[in-house]
Amino acid sequence: MNDHYYAVIMAGGGGTRLWPLSRRSKPKQLLTFGGDNSLFQMAVKRLEGVFPPDHIIVVTTESLAGQLRQHCPQIPGNNFLLEPFGKGTASVVGLAAIEIKRRDDNPEASMAVLTADHFIRNVPYFRNLLNASFDVAQNGYLVTLGIHPTYSATGYGYIQRGEWIGGYQGHPVYHVIRFIEKPDEIRAKAMVKEGTFEWNSGMFIWRVDRILGEIEELMPDLWNGLIKIENVWNRPEMNNVFHSVWEGLKTQTIDYGIMEKASKTAVLTAESLGWNDVSSWDSLYDVLPTDDNGNVIVGTKHIGIETNNSIVYAEKTKRLIVTVGARNLIIVDTGDALLVCPREETQNVRRVIDLLNETGSEEYL
Repeated sequence: MNDHYYAVIMAGGGGTRLWPLSRRSKPKQLLTFGGDNSLFQMAVKRLEGVFPPDHIIVVTTESLAGQLRQHCPQIPGNNFLLEPFGKGTASVVGLAAIEIKRRDDNPEASMAVLTADHFIRNVPYFRNLLNASFDVAQNGYLVTLGIHPTYSATGYGYIQRGEWIGGYQGHPVYHVIRFIEKPDEIRAKAMVKEGTFEWNSGMFIWRVDRILGEIEELMPDLWNGLIKIENVWNRPEMNNVFHSVWEGLKTQTIDYGIMEKASKTAVLTAESLGWNDVSSWDSLYDVLPTDDNGNVIVGTKHIGIETNNSIVYAEKTKRLIVTVGARNLIIVDTGDALLVCPREETQNVRRVIDLLNETGSEEYL
């Protein structure tokens, strides 16, 4: 373990494409998906041996902090940084950076920005990636973990790698040419075929002084707000100043606000990570076991006749679910809501949230 290395887990998201299982009161990072551990617990557990609990910073909202603390009581309470409301990943990174700088002003102080809602199968490999990335970051690079694409995904951003920088603990590292927003199917196929593009995992590693320097240059409004918060940290007026600053910030991602414009960026290619961001119901096929008919059945009594390649997921209900002639369907029963959706339409589940908001049906959110 390195005394100047910190993990920052972003844990404030909602996971709207996993409705009706993922709700405001229990977003996807708190879900177990039929197992013993929540995604958040798995995210913390895979950091063992790289970061001690007191070097794990969790950025979340006040409404979720209590549940997250219960899931991982080994993390000190003052390591939970609470946003008044979400303002995008750039502000999350900035807030965590000034907190780490306050604790550790060593030039080597570095942070791995991670997520609370990803699934990673090859944990030893992931830990080795984090250690290698620390070494790359010490050379002044803003490092991102790129996932070797296995198909032409349209739900992920992409990173184009350039010249080879070197090998770090056996992992190839490349200069970043550019970041690509989520492409359409035609462009995604072309990029995967071309061979120099990686999926953008949304995980980053850098020295604290480097990212703060980039924020000061590229996002001056955020920088000025962070300075105001830092100046009143742990003082009686901090809460009022914090809320005032946060309310005035523009919502922005770290990808667009910093990484697409920053100098000296690098991508460390992860070829056998077993990574999945569990972003939709269809993505569970890469995470959960299937039966002989290609079905994922979780938490319910199910009888399937001529049922293939479908998900039947139920909780908080004892009813029997019977499917006849169901192919490539998603069926999710939470007791108060039932979702039936073709697998190819799972990206549109987020539209349900818009409709529920528009119709005032907040009890289902």
